[in-house]
Amino acid sequence: MFEPITKRSKMVVRPDTIGEIVRLAFKYAENEKPGATHIDLPVNIAKMPVPEHEKPLKKKIAPKEYAELDTVQDAAGLIFQAKNPVILAGSGVVRGHAAQALTEFAMKLKIPVINTMMAKGVIPLDNKYSMWTVGIPQKDYQNKILEEADLVIAVGYDIVEYAPAKWNPEGKVQIIHVDMRPAHINKLYQPEVEVVGDISDSLLQIGRRTARHQEPEKALEIKACMVAEHESYAGDTSFPMKPQRILQDVRKVMGKDDIVISDVGAHKMWIARHYQCYEPNTCIISNGFATMGISVPGAIGARLVYPDKKILAICGDGGFMMNCQEFETALRAKTPFVTLIFNDSSYGLIKWKQMDQYHKNCYVDFTNPDFVKFAESMGAIGYRIEKAEDLVPTLEKAFQQKVPVIIDCPVDYSENTKLTAHLEELMKEL
Repeated sequence: MFEPITKRSKMVVRPDTIGEIVRLAFKYAENEKPGATHIDLPVNIAKMPVPEHEKPLKKKIAPKEYAELDTVQDAAGLIFQAKNPVILAGSGVVRGHAAQALTEFAMKLKIPVINTMMAKGVIPLDNKYSMWTVGIPQKDYQNKILEEADLVIAVGYDIVEYAPAKWNPEGKVQIIHVDMRPAHINKLYQPEVEVVGDISDSLLQIGRRTARHQEPEKALEIKACMVAEHESYAGDTSFPMKPQRILQDVRKVMGKDDIVISDVGAHKMWIARHYQCYEPNTCIISNGFATMGISVPGAIGARLVYPDKKILAICGDGGFMMNCQEFETALRAKTPFVTLIFNDSSYGLIKWKQMDQYHKNCYVDFTNPDFVKFAESMGAIGYRIEKAEDLVPTLEKAFQQKVPVIIDCPVDYSENTKLTAHLEELMKEL
């Protein structure tokens, strides 16, 4: 059962092998790209004594691997010749601790940076060259910037994060692949150059060997339009609240290094589009297989690792109900955090896709418990938002509590299909 979904699955059949099996499990789990491993420990084996001379095996730290000079020089040459290069940054930048190197690289060479959902914060949201996040199903501002590109510098990018068919449908864009691993095989992702090695060092070495002095005027114009649209929702007082306004208010309350854990649903699309970050690992989004129910247990883990930061779990009502029992765990583990529920009594993302494709929906609506009473029944605290102006003070009050808090926030998801129509018109105008 576990072999197809883990990087390594092993059964312990002798007590004297446990040290090797555990060390190997962690080695496979931590190596690029990280993932789950599985150890099956039968009850009868677990009862057996481990020989006294058997001790846990120590972790060996492998030295960094650096890119070959020829590939660095080839990449530098392509960047020098490009008229409209764009950086597409993926989660490998986060895992490789290369955010600062990426930001310095982009600023030195005046290249706009678009990040995937899992790479939020690899360049600060207020940086001039930060073009924010790509990844929602519809074409957005970032797609227009990618369409204008004659060279995409894919840094720490994994094709699972945002398929090449979405940004290189004809396979005509030149690509430079910069990562700790070679590129995946894909007919629409065939790099001219692969710079494989430590990402920070690769960017530094490429930057030393090339130069660019032209500002990306078109990308900066598109960003100005994007910022204006996002800021236009700051004073929207309609209720139920628009997701755009909710996330603007969340950004006001959360500090630069505080952490948002996003569940999976329609709200994830809005978080991708409207909640930008200053630092890596401050907005955790489950992508790829995209696991509903991740936000509450994820917030428990984040609070245990970072007890001094604000931790906010954002989820839909459907995702919350999949793991709501974990609030008992949160109370028992003494991990105070805030859960913000986008409440629409529906599987909002499925409804959105049904409406886009079939212009009708079915079997996606349901009823919810009273989330405030649910929180109180668990020994937690519950608040309900009654008007848009209440959200910021409610969030601030929630983060002062010593127990987990649930905030029930009614959301206007008619904005979902409105966004689809808006983006269709936008792509014609830009």
